[in-house]
Amino acid sequence: MKFFIRAAVSILAVISLQALAEGDAAAGQVKSAICGACHGADGNSVVPNWPKLAGQHADYLVRQFTLIKSGARTVPEMVGIVASMSDQDSRDIAAWFSSQTNNGGVADPSVVALGQRIYQAGNVDSGVPACMSCHGPAGEGNPLAGYPALAGQHAMYTSKMLTGFRAGDHWGDDDRPSVVMSGAAARLGSEEIEAVASYIQGLYLDLE
Repeated sequence: MKFFIRAAVSILAVISLQALAEGDAAAGQVKSAICGACHGADGNSVVPNWPKLAGQHADYLVRQFTLIKSGARTVPEMVGIVASMSDQDSRDIAAWFSSQTNNGGVADPSVVALGQRIYQAGNVDSGVPACMSCHGPAGEGNPLAGYPALAGQHAMYTSKMLTGFRAGDHWGDDDRPSVVMSGAAARLGSEEIEAVASYIQGLYLDLE
């Protein structure tokens, strides 16, 4: 009997630790109130300069909170917010936004052909790799490798990030995804950036 009791306690402890590691979405909804001012209550920001967080991989979000808090990633508007966030706060908030649905967007028809070509095949002549090789054909990302979901993200935000990566921005040599992005975007032309950012904004259409 004692053996079964100890076993049950051990199982409950493992479940509790797993839940702790994954974060509590309900708690995160409450804790994310301050985030809603810029990113929207459900993670669908209405200001295109601020990224949508809805549906983003939880581990990716936690990683970004950590990078910003450490100063490795510079986001002045976020510094004061993440400074007081505990590790559990980060996991809970990430769990909340991850559980929400990105409301998508629409691509500009005039540039969608170029954007689709860059996203799906890159540019062989200039050495730009296909975006989908890391972020998936439907923009779903690769959480195990640390690559974020992109589908439905604001074109303005994506363009801003790609421009920064092209200039050599990354978040430390140990943050492989951003280092990879810095190299991948190095040869992107401005027209290509605008086109692929627009295409990504409308990628949700491919999921229907």
